[in-house]
Amino acid sequence: MVLDFPLSTIVAAPLLSFAISFFSILWLIKRKADWVLDLPNSRSLHSVPVPRIGGLGLLFGVIITWSFFSVIMPTPVWIGIGLLLSISLIDDIWHVPIWCRLLVQGMVAAGFSTALLLNIYGWMTVVCITVAIVWMSNLYNFMDGSDGLAGGMTVIGFGYYGLFAYLAGDYDFAVINFSIAAAAMAFLFHNFYPARIFLGDVGAIPLGFLAAVLGILGWVNNLWSIWLPLLVFSPFIVDSTVTLIKRLLRGEKIWQAHREHYYQRMVQSGLGHRNTALMSYGLMFVVGGSAVWAGQQDERVQYWFAMMWGSVYLILMFISDWNQKYYSDRG
Repeated sequence: MVLDFPLSTIVAAPLLSFAISFFSILWLIKRKADWVLDLPNSRSLHSVPVPRIGGLGLLFGVIITWSFFSVIMPTPVWIGIGLLLSISLIDDIWHVPIWCRLLVQGMVAAGFSTALLLNIYGWMTVVCITVAIVWMSNLYNFMDGSDGLAGGMTVIGFGYYGLFAYLAGDYDFAVINFSIAAAAMAFLFHNFYPARIFLGDVGAIPLGFLAAVLGILGWVNNLWSIWLPLLVFSPFIVDSTVTLIKRLLRGEKIWQAHREHYYQRMVQSGLGHRNTALMSYGLMFVVGGSAVWAGQQDERVQYWFAMMWGSVYLILMFISDWNQKYYSDRG
């Protein structure tokens, strides 16, 4: 990463990304194409058809901005974004078999991990990181089920990445992340309750990929410890991972859509889309801000900080599960 970007670029790049994404998404909404509508079903949290390719406009703004300002990005990341955009857009339109999607995601994740990590960290790390990237790509998609949730988390998550990169003096990497956050803010104007457009797989899968690989690149380039990306995106990671484990233990088909995520239960409990999103933003602001602070401390402090947040999540999930069981037994 280069370190001599003009500081004005850190302002200009996000503004350009925001403008391009905002008007691109607005155009997609006005198209009203019935071949990309997300139709309500028994597992949906929305009640009217909504376009599901907002991620296309979001990423269009990001990619144009990166190209215009000539940011430096490893080739496997560019290739990965292109492949994931393509297979995810096809899936949004025609529905691609899950094995095909996972195959492409696995190839992209393995290509990135092998190219950037193998010579330094060995095969075991490559395998673990490959699995983590595939999981992050999919869990981001799982969490895109409530108005404003994934969009707001993208603003906050990549915003913290950009902030930490800026504080570390890597302005190029800060621009990369701030551009994503700005494009997500543009998307949020159209996606906050009541949503006029959804991310769709074409947005959620590449954004999950970027959340993982940019977090890893920051770690590899000694901008932050591995704890920072895990903590910044922990509301998504914890909800999706715990929900998956619980469904596996019950022998359910984990690839099928459902309404058992904690955020989905919050929406259905009466909080609604707006309050669920705002509460999630608050959690991510606190977790991410504390992660930035902890990232400037020694590794021992970071370890205990991660353990503390793990305990907080366990308590919150226990309370949520107990409440659900209590009211279910009474009802």
